[in-house]
Amino acid sequence: MTIRYDEDAKNVLGGELIPCSLDPVTGFFRNGCCETGPADTGIHTVCAVMTADFLEYSKSMGNDLSTPVPDFAFPGLKPGDRWCLCAPRWKEALDAGAAPHLVLEATHEETLAIVPLGILKDYAFKA
Repeated sequence: MTIRYDEDAKNVLGGELIPCSLDPVTGFFRNGCCETGPADTGIHTVCAVMTADFLEYSKSMGNDLSTPVPDFAFPGLKPGDRWCLCAPRWKEALDAGAAPHLVLEATHEETLAIVPLGILKDYAFKA
């Protein structure tokens, strides 16, 4: 069961924010949702579906998301995993041609302050 930080959180489409991933557990608050708040200076609001290209890009930028870090209960991510990314990092990857697809219903509306909805829709994950 997901423990919600903000029950009124909205996604980029204006609906209820749905969980991004509980396996692995993601989110700034580690509750499975890409919610944000004053302490989240990175703005972890984009529910991205990991790709090998993005994981390599992120590692090259100094944020290795694929290597497990047991001390922080971080399993390491692999292609296909869903993870709450920082919106500015997703935009940076977009500009570099390495942006992963995202789950619109699980991407927090605060993302719209950084990336327009039309671009987000272009990268919508289709199962």
